[in-house]
Amino acid sequence: MLRAALGGARLLLLARRGGSGAQRCLRGRQPQQRRAGSEAAAPPVPGSAAERRVGRWLLACSGAVAGAVVLGGVTRLTESGLSMVDWHLVREMKPPQTQQEWESEFQKYQQFPEFKILNHDMTLREFKFIWYMEYSHRMWGRVVGLAYVLPAVYFWRKGWLSHPMKGCVLALCGLVCFQGLLGWYMVKSGLEEKPDSHDIPRVSQYRLAAHLGSALVLYCASLWSGLSLLLPQHKLPETYQLLRLRRFAYGTTGLIFLTAVSGAFVAGLDAGLVYNSFPKMGERWIPDDLLSFSPVLKNIFENPTTVQFNHRILGITSVTAITALYLLSRKIPLPRRTKIAVASLMAVAYMQVGLGISTLLLYVPTPLAATHQSGSLALLTVALWLMNELRRVPK
Repeated sequence: MLRAALGGARLLLLARRGGSGAQRCLRGRQPQQRRAGSEAAAPPVPGSAAERRVGRWLLACSGAVAGAVVLGGVTRLTESGLSMVDWHLVREMKPPQTQQEWESEFQKYQQFPEFKILNHDMTLREFKFIWYMEYSHRMWGRVVGLAYVLPAVYFWRKGWLSHPMKGCVLALCGLVCFQGLLGWYMVKSGLEEKPDSHDIPRVSQYRLAAHLGSALVLYCASLWSGLSLLLPQHKLPETYQLLRLRRFAYGTTGLIFLTAVSGAFVAGLDAGLVYNSFPKMGERWIPDDLLSFSPVLKNIFENPTTVQFNHRILGITSVTAITALYLLSRKIPLPRRTKIAVASLMAVAYMQVGLGISTLLLYVPTPLAATHQSGSLALLTVALWLMNELRRVPK
């Protein structure tokens, strides 16, 4: 009986211990269930499929910006940028429909310096051409804005944007809005009366360069972000030769960007019509009126001769740097796609030089000049592609 009593006590003790163990097990499962519930309620983490969609969207946006840059260059070359003398975000989306509306629009244009000084014999039919050129540029700008903002809202709500990409997208959307305001600020400079000036009415070359520069920044940022999401990174060994090639590629791309912006000063001052000879400027390597303005620093941005001279020097320096970059890359074992990028950069650079010289010698015909401006964008595109190929693999 004593053994039976002891056995029963042991059974009760084991039952109590088992119960407390079960309670601890249940208590341990509750935090896991809470964590599982919180993980289920968390927003989806962007995956590779979402990144590809975002990357393709950014590439499409960069293409839209490129179209705006090309169209803006044609608008400038046809001297159409000052045909629309006011700016309304929604109201101007509908063009004039009746003869009376067109005559009213033409009368508004006649109140400004470009008509009074340069186009005083312009007909209504000629006015319609330059008006539609500027209208197309403005409407394309609105399309670019919608192409950034609407998909950005959609991707944000779907949870397809990583935390760093959210900041990038916000910056891009802010920059595209700033670009529209800067465009009107540029046009406004050409509508102002300048009684002390004997020059033909034109927009400020400073504002034109700022407008083009901000568009190129928007284009480069969109293209770089899209390529970074779509192109797989190469696992290149971090050798001294590769580090030097990468730095040289970065510097060359910056030089190409600077050359493109200097082209805005050439366009803004019609500096392409000053010396239409190459390689010399007239009969001299360095023209006599290179530093004719006072103070001397004023020549860099306001003297058409100096502006053309600087653009020539920057262009020659850029193609020399690209040639050196190509030769340097030949000494390093690179992936096939990277070699294609280097060779493409070399080919586009020499094509761009040929277009620039031809544009100069033929007195800036509009189709050739527009192709030369588009070529600068193509050259910058290939340079960014090469930079993306050479970017450092994150650890």
